[in-house]
Amino acid sequence: MGNDDVTASGTQAPASVAPASGPEAGATAAVVDTAQRAADAALAEASAEAEFEGLAPAPRAEIGVIGGSGFYSFLDDVTEVPVTTPYGAPSDSLFLGEVAGRRVAFLPRHGRGHHLPPHRINYRANLWALRAAGVRQVLGPCAVGGLRPEYGPGTLLVPDQLVDRTKARVQTYFDGEPLPDGTVPNVVHTSFADPYCPDGRKAALAAAHGRDWAAVDGGTLIVVEGPRFSTRAESRFHAAMGGSVVGMTGHPEAVLARELGLCYTSLTLVTDLDAGAETGEGVSHTEVLRVFGENVDRLRGVLFDAIGALPENGSRSCLCTQAHDGWDLGIELP
Repeated sequence: MGNDDVTASGTQAPASVAPASGPEAGATAAVVDTAQRAADAALAEASAEAEFEGLAPAPRAEIGVIGGSGFYSFLDDVTEVPVTTPYGAPSDSLFLGEVAGRRVAFLPRHGRGHHLPPHRINYRANLWALRAAGVRQVLGPCAVGGLRPEYGPGTLLVPDQLVDRTKARVQTYFDGEPLPDGTVPNVVHTSFADPYCPDGRKAALAAAHGRDWAAVDGGTLIVVEGPRFSTRAESRFHAAMGGSVVGMTGHPEAVLARELGLCYTSLTLVTDLDAGAETGEGVSHTEVLRVFGENVDRLRGVLFDAIGALPENGSRSCLCTQAHDGWDLGIELP
């Protein structure tokens, strides 16, 4: 484990007690038994705290950011915490730090070194790990292509809708399949009419405005399987169906967050005009990385301001928190 490891040490046994007889024997035995049980309990508690593995009893963060290392690498006192989940390993460790007085868990979506393509990201493990660390609100910045000429490179759009055009991604925790501990989630149909948190969107838009970035309020994010970019015909089809921007990673993050009762907000940074919205040679990965790199400092500032403006976890009143009211989930959420 990483810098956040805790090592449980053994507990010294109580000192030996001289044998006694008569009534004193029963009293002495009771004292020894009580001391031993207290020692056993202390050892068990220390062992539980030592075994974080994504399931620590005490919250370690309240807000999550799913994005690259550029969003946390310059922070002071960042703690790396390796975690595991019932759904396997997440993309990487959690990196815990403080922003605007809030405890934040950063998770590199593609892993360090960008070794995971969009269709191979373990989205279920990622969101589960964040919730297990105490996170209840998530910001998910991502790079996208513009589907309209007016949404050129450098545009910040905070979507209020999405369309799922992925093909092979597991996108529910409630599939009736047994977990490693033998528990079986019930089949649950989650309300998803409005996929993004209204309070998170409000905080993101206000943060952008405060940094003189005229963010687009609302729009539809089309999420494709990837890792290839769209053909011109696909791009025109996505625009015709009402899409504003197109990306590869905004789903199933949003629906998995909703299933876990987390508030999720997407901030999309346009790095290029998609193939059907321009007449050049089409999208290139090099161009995407260049434009994102030119805007990452600006986007980081917006993210950090939004973090400070999010409501306290205990005061959330949005519909995100009520997704499963009245449902028997069959499993206990972390």
